[in-house]
Amino acid sequence: MARRTKAEAARTREALLDAAEALFFERGVNNTSLEQVARHAGLTRGALYWHFRNKADLFRAILDRIHVPFGELVDSIQEQHTDLSPLEVLRLACLEGLKQLNQPSSRRVFSILMHRCERLSDIDPVALKQSFSCDVFQALTKQLDVAHEHQQLNPACSPNETAYMLQFMLAGIFHEWLQYPEESDIMPAAQVSINHFFALIQREA
Repeated sequence: MARRTKAEAARTREALLDAAEALFFERGVNNTSLEQVARHAGLTRGALYWHFRNKADLFRAILDRIHVPFGELVDSIQEQHTDLSPLEVLRLACLEGLKQLNQPSSRRVFSILMHRCERLSDIDPVALKQSFSCDVFQALTKQLDVAHEHQQLNPACSPNETAYMLQFMLAGIFHEWLQYPEESDIMPAAQVSINHFFALIQREA
């Protein structure tokens, strides 16, 4: 019975997250009440407050559901492919990150964060964006430092400068993708761009 109750609680939580994601995307975070979220999910406000303290808590849970820190993505690929070079691991991590971003739920949630969320009492969307950007840059720099130690980087490319260039490119792809989500050519072109970039920064054999 306890196992069933736990499973039911998990389903209730997912239903609330699905409802919040849909309404936040349609109306914006500030223009959506918790009562509307509960009603959209076919649940009571009591059920919502059992899982989430407030709207900010609910919003963070939506982000956490789709966001994998880039450093964790790099580590995961490294663990799965121990024979790959540090630079190749980073290239695959960038491509996998794009693949995950291209999921419909990720597109909606990041659109909410970038365009449909004003500052709440205890959540600052600008600070969240800066935090995401900082996390990516630190992971890029860390992996590029390792590649540099293995003498993989082109001598003209320092790890720090290369991390900035790669982050600028990824950020440009990200914003273009959010602005034109229906453009089917963006992701294939982005993958080609990433592959070309890594070919340019790699030391010639």
